[in-house]
Amino acid sequence: MKLNYKRTFLVGLAFLSICTFWQAYDSIIPLILKNTFQIGEAATGKVMAIDNMLALVMLPLFGHLSDRTHTPLGKRTPYIICGTAVAVASMLFLPYFDSKVNLLGFALCLGLVLLSMATYRSPAVSLMPDVTPKKLRSKGNAVINLMGAVGSVISLALIQLLVPKEGKPNFFPIFAIVASIMVGAVVVLVLTVRENKLVKEMEETGGYESTEEELNEELSKGKKMPKDILKSLIFMLLCVGFFFVGYNAVGTFFSLYMTNYLGTKGGDFAGYLMVATIASVLCYIPSGAIATKFGRKKAIMIGLSVMAFCFLVMSFVKSAGFYMIPFFVLIGFGYACVIVNTFPIIWEMSKGSDIGKYTGYYYTASMAAQIVTPMVAGYFIERLENYAVLFPYALCAMGLSFLMLLNVKHGDSKPEKPADKIEALGAGDD
Repeated sequence: MKLNYKRTFLVGLAFLSICTFWQAYDSIIPLILKNTFQIGEAATGKVMAIDNMLALVMLPLFGHLSDRTHTPLGKRTPYIICGTAVAVASMLFLPYFDSKVNLLGFALCLGLVLLSMATYRSPAVSLMPDVTPKKLRSKGNAVINLMGAVGSVISLALIQLLVPKEGKPNFFPIFAIVASIMVGAVVVLVLTVRENKLVKEMEETGGYESTEEELNEELSKGKKMPKDILKSLIFMLLCVGFFFVGYNAVGTFFSLYMTNYLGTKGGDFAGYLMVATIASVLCYIPSGAIATKFGRKKAIMIGLSVMAFCFLVMSFVKSAGFYMIPFFVLIGFGYACVIVNTFPIIWEMSKGSDIGKYTGYYYTASMAAQIVTPMVAGYFIERLENYAVLFPYALCAMGLSFLMLLNVKHGDSKPEKPADKIEALGAGDD
């Protein structure tokens, strides 16, 4: 049985469109809030946390709703179409209200964009496993993650090329191109992926049949996790939480940090993020090899240590320059080591219990961190009136994540070498 790569890439267009938007959102919205509307960093952090607050409620809600939806287009496709349409229509007004310095209009459109994006992320991500046999979903998830990375790189390239180095930037061209990519991706998806037909083929060919191991796991659900393993699980979740506290803080305020503190012009800051994003994708395979040789826990330790070192160095940087590029390559490597190996450890600990429940705990920990950290980091930046606090803040978070990991005594293992290189890209979605 082989993965249908062409079909999986087409299914992945939905996730590509999502990541294209979010990268543009994370990079541009803080600049607009600060430079156009003169909103402080603490308030900016609160605004940037809203999408994660919505995600905690709306992602499981619309995932559940799409499970129970039946239409001629399928279960997931209607949500993808409607969510994309509303998001695109709303986001095109954001640069208009930015140019008119109309905070009320900007806030209303931003709220509508965030609501619409939250309605279709779960259905979009769920489409791949719906049309992919269970044994091939690891490879399928790798393709989806690769498509998401491509979307992020596209947005960063647009920002670097189209944001002028002088004067007030007009973000409409960037939002217009991002909107076009989102619409084009979904149109191609709808025209080429017949959801109901593919799901029916899966049912007829036995693609949903459980393996003996999966059936045994189903029978074992409901067993209480032993106390020593539960303790390790709690520390692992804290490790994940603190990791995202540090990483998301940098992601949220990076554009403001680079322009207001290090003095980059226009969209030059996007180049550094592009390097880190590409490096992380290229390092998924090496990070998997490290885990195979030394174990997943040590691979995470290496990732956290490398990122902490880079954040330490960045804490002393006073001006931007080419010399920063190697550190962003290392940040991408560190991110890959952590993100590839954290969830599998939790999965190992939850064997014999309700795996789905503990998967939910993982995403709750990561999402809660991404809600809290923009507000906390923004508070410190505004209170100290200095963006220099950003990387020391992230450094402390990585240190705490490392300390939590030291208390994890269960769930570590040396994974088997993947059947082929594409499987090594199957990291979890953050």
